[in-house]
Parts: sequence; structure tokens; C-alpha cells
Amino acid sequence: MTAALSTNESVPSFRLGELIEQLGSRTVTLLGPADPNRLVLGAEFHDPVDELTEQAGTLLIVSAGAHLHTAELQALAARAADLGYAAICLKCFDESAQTIAAIAETSGLPILRVAPRVGWRLFEALVGGLLGEQRSSGDAHFDRGAEPLFALANELASHFGGSVAIEDLGRRIVAYSSVPGQLIDSLRTRGILARKVPESPFNDDQYRTVIRSEAPVKYPQLGDEYPRVAYAIRAGALPLGTIWAIDASGEGPLTTEQHQLMQRASGIAAAHMLDDIRVREAGQAPREERLRTLLAGSAIIGTELAELGIPEERGAQLLAFDPGRDEHPTTLAQLRSTVQRHLALHRPEAATVVRRGRVYSLISHQEPAQLGRIVDPLLPILDRLVGTETGARDATGGIRLASPGTTHRASGVAELREQADWLFDTASRWPDAASGRMLTLDRLRPQLLLERLRELLANDPALVDPWVARLATEQPAIAEAVLRWCEAFGNVTQAARAAGVHENTIRYRVRKAEERYRLDLGDADSLISTWVQLRLQLQAVGDARTIG
Repeated sequence: MTAALSTNESVPSFRLGELIEQLGSRTVTLLGPADPNRLVLGAEFHDPVDELTEQAGTLLIVSAGAHLHTAELQALAARAADLGYAAICLKCFDESAQTIAAIAETSGLPILRVAPRVGWRLFEALVGGLLGEQRSSGDAHFDRGAEPLFALANELASHFGGSVAIEDLGRRIVAYSSVPGQLIDSLRTRGILARKVPESPFNDDQYRTVIRSEAPVKYPQLGDEYPRVAYAIRAGALPLGTIWAIDASGEGPLTTEQHQLMQRASGIAAAHMLDDIRVREAGQAPREERLRTLLAGSAIIGTELAELGIPEERGAQLLAFDPGRDEHPTTLAQLRSTVQRHLALHRPEAATVVRRGRVYSLISHQEPAQLGRIVDPLLPILDRLVGTETGARDATGGIRLASPGTTHRASGVAELREQADWLFDTASRWPDAASGRMLTLDRLRPQLLLERLRELLANDPALVDPWVARLATEQPAIAEAVLRWCEAFGNVTQAARAAGVHENTIRYRVRKAEERYRLDLGDADSLISTWVQLRLQLQAVGDARTIG
């Protein structure tokens, strides 16, 4: 267990009801009953490999709560209640909320459900801020790290003559200048007061341009807004934020000196922001949380790909890794960290998360041969992490990778995730056709089409030929012969060999199917309709062979 927030007696406390009210319903909701007067003294992250220690009054943050089995969560809640913890904080799926509420009631320990879009570090910082923590909270750390940024903003302002703001990727103002006599407008004033950039219809385009530009960008005066110079803050290829300076000299082009000043300031800011990136409260939202937002497909603002360091013109490619069954949260965490470390060696912009038992990574688009060189050495490493005896193995004996394609839009990442999940589900239904380690749309397109047809027939009974349905149900041997004959394109010899029967048996059964079940196998449209329905129906009722 890693201590996140101190729980010594000198730390101010909150009552649980007050804490929930201050955090707000968009951050936490209470599952099950709870005493609102219960004292909260601090918060601490739970490490599954460590035993709980006596931390009375502590919020226990269980970041892997969504992946714990009911019995594991019951045992954890009971133990935490015995040790006097204030509550358990976790994230969960909607279908699990009622069960978790029951665990809270039976254990006597309140359980707080944290909103999916709230990152754990941000949640820790919010709690720490409310409790007045100084030793380890995001507030204290961020303030210390921000002091050099304020000095940097003042130095820039003395050269440009106007107000300077340093912002993170969430468009929060993390530092600003305060030089006497600096030129400032109402937009910058509102931003400083709120510590966040005011909404504007021009924001998305401007920020996208600045983050992608290799040189400072100058914007002319727009209404009451004075001319501005903006430049991206980067650590290598990774964007961290932006610098905006009001240029008191007017709308003339940038001078060489101004260009160099912004470049040097960007490098200095990047060093400080990179040091502080993991724990500051008002800093960049974690890259993992940004990817989770993209995978969920909600609250997309459109600049996420650029903020992750992925050029939109090149496109983002999603890689999904499936261990084959529900793995322990610790194993999934190891898989995630291993995938991230390996991909980052080749693609520094890589971001990786665990979502519902699978590992997802987002990188810039790679050609197939190049992607193969990157992931081929990785798969055996992942196999060893899971272990042949613990992971459910596919026909190839290892973890599978789905690569559904590339998108040039932030909103398209969720579509890729759905396609990756579809590839995994289809591969489990058609194991013979889905041989190999990497699943792609090109390789599984025929089976994906059949899966869509399966859904279509299930949702619209009018499309089901009742005679073909009767044939499959009443005479499975004859249906098998017809299917083999269709697969052999009418070649009786091949059909007989595949079915393991005499050629005359195939001829007899096909003729009988045509006569008794009114099949018109001489018509191409009827033939393909019959084949599709038989192929899906025989598989659904447990055909003896695996239809590939």
C-alpha cells in the first residue's frame, strides 16, 4: 500500500457527508447506507499485494475496484471496516452498482462510486485540497512546481510588454505574469481570475494549430483581444501545454529574438511541467485518462489526438490485447505497463490503458510491416506474463492482438475500440478462420459479414426461410450434405470427401432437400441465401465440426 495522504492527528478532518457534498454528484455518489457524521482524515491508494494496515478514518482508494470479484470486494470491505477505515472509493459498471451497495450495507463500510471521467490522481488531489493536506497533496506539490513558471512568465512579459499565460493541455492557466504596466485585456483577466481559458468559438482551431506547429504562431487583434503569440510546450514529441504572450508591439511579424525567446521558454517550461506532471492538481490530465475518454467516446473536445502527440494527418492506430479470459487486476496492470514500456521505445506518443479485461494502446499510424516489427517481439513477452497454465489460450497458444485500423478524428477512436471488440468476439466464434496472432478487418471480413447476417436474421424473422430452418432442425445430416455441397461449389467429389460419405449419398441428400424442403439450389440467389442460413444455423445448434 502506497501512502498518498497523511492521516496524522494534526490534519483537519471532514465529515463524510460534508466531503460528498463538497466533491459533488458529478465526482462521487454514495452506494448503500452511510453515517454522514463519520470522520474522514485522509486518503490512501490500495495495493492488492499488500495487507491493509490500521488507518482509521482513511478513504481507501481501490483503483482496480471494477475488476474485483464480488467475494474479493466483500473481504476487502469487511477487513477495512474492522480497521476503522472511513470508506472505500472505487469505480464500477452500472450493472455492478446494486451488488456493491449490498456489500456496503452488509459490511457497514460506506462505498463511494467515483465518476468514470475523474482520474484517480485528480480525485486524490480534490480530497487532499478539501482536507487541507500539505505534505503530499496535489495542491502543495503543484504550487512548489509552479513557482519557476511564474518567474518564467514574468520574464517573457518583460520582453513582449504584455501579459503571459502558461497553460496545460486542459486549458487551465498554471502560471501567469504580474509585471507592472504589462498590456492586458479582458479575456486574459477573466482567464487569470478563473485560472481557466474562457470559452470561445475559436479555441479548438487555435489550440490545434498551436500544438501542431513547430514554430510560434501569432494571432492578430480580434475585437477586444490584443495580438497574441502562442507556442507549444513539448517534451520531445509529447505536448504538455502552451504559452500565450500578448504582444504589445502590435500586429507586425515575429522577430527573430521573439521566436528564440518562445523556444527557450518552452524548453524551460517543459522541464518543470514534466517533473510535476504526475501529481499536480491543476496540471495536464493523465494521458491514460485522455485515452479512456477517447475509448468511451464521450466528452470529446476534438484536440485529443494532437494533445497525445499523434498527428491527425497521419492518423491514430488502436492496438487491443486480449489475455483470453478475465485476468486478475494485478496481471492486467502488468500487461499494461509491459505494453506501454515496449511501445514507447518505438512510438514515444503511445498511451496504454486497461478497459474491461483488455489492454488498449493508441499510437500513430504504422504500415503493416513496420507494425509487425514492433509487436512481434512483444507478444511472447506478454504470453510469459499471463502463463500458459493461467491464461485461456487460443488456437495459436498466446495472447491475441486486434488492429482494427486508423482514424484521423478523435471521435473515431471509440469506433476503433468497438471494432477491436468485434474482432475478438468474432474470432472466438470462428476459431479456424481466425488463425494467427493479429486480428484485422481484412483477415476476418467474411466472418464479420456472417456475424452481421446472424444479427440481421435474429432481429428480422421475415428474412429467415422457414423451409431451410426446418431442414436444419429436422434433418441435420441432409442439411450437412447441402452445406458441404454448397461449400464445394457443386463438386460432389469434394463435398463427399469433406462430409466423409459416398458421392451417391451427397447426390441423394441434395436431391431430397430440393424435393422435400422446396430448395432451389439451381438459382444463384436462392443458393447463397440457403448457404448463409445453414452455415449460421448449424453452427448455432452445435454443429459437430467448427465451420471455418
